Amino acid sequence: MNDYGIRLERRDHIAVISLDRPQRRNAFDEIMWKSLAGVTEKLKQDLPRVIIITGAGDNAFCAGFDVNPDNPQVSRLASAVENRDSSPVRDLIRMIRTTLDSLVFLPVPVIAAINGLAYGGGAEIAVRCDLRVMDPAAILCFSEVTLGLMPDHGGVVGLARLVGPSIAADLILTARKLDAEEALALGLVNRISGPGSALDEAISLATSIADNGPRAVRHALEVIRKTADMTYVDALEMESKKAVELIASGECIHGITAFLTKEKPNFPEPD
Repeated sequence: MNDYGIRLERRDHIAVISLDRPQRRNAFDEIMWKSLAGVTEKLKQDLPRVIIITGAGDNAFCAGFDVNPDNPQVSRLASAVENRDSSPVRDLIRMIRTTLDSLVFLPVPVIAAINGLAYGGGAEIAVRCDLRVMDPAAILCFSEVTLGLMPDHGGVVGLARLVGPSIAADLILTARKLDAEEALALGLVNRISGPGSALDEAISLATSIADNGPRAVRHALEVIRKTADMTYVDALEMESKKAVELIASGECIHGITAFLTKEKPNFPEPD
């Protein structure tokens, strides 16, 4: 399926979203955000087991927000600034946040295959995902402050939760460029792929996830996502609650039976 600036491909239990605007290094304009919202709605109706986000072309994951004058959002922001009117700015940030939240809050793992430069909002999209695979030649840069802006796609909170507030401050306030080796050392990415193989490595990772019990993956993922700001005791209680729900669903019967018979489990899709 192709919408403006977005391609959606299904590979068995895996959905691959390609940010497809290579002439602008896959930067988002107004129509592209609407396309992403439409793709997310389609995924909600038929959930895959894993989602991968990557960039089209050879050298860019996503350059973030398209600040060129032909993006209608730019002229509206300029007018709002000139008139000291915060309402259009608030509406834009709310739209971006709502669109991205809707995607990364889907109840399945979301993997960023960072195949090239990820600047500004592109870096933010990457850190909002659950897992990240990075090409050895790719670069991450939270570049917003160089334009007199700050991350506003959820990137400040996402990065701080991922690597801690001190490292997040270093990366966001200096806008320095981060290569794959340092990103891995900081825990910002999970894996470095072979050259030009970020998507292939992400598909391999997604396949290893999709082969497992889909209810088990979703329940564990929900606990991982929601317990970061809970007290230790409350987090343990949520883990126990989700484990009870999972066992009661009966999915483990398929897994245990396959284990005992030395066969590959064939897990049914969740209702």
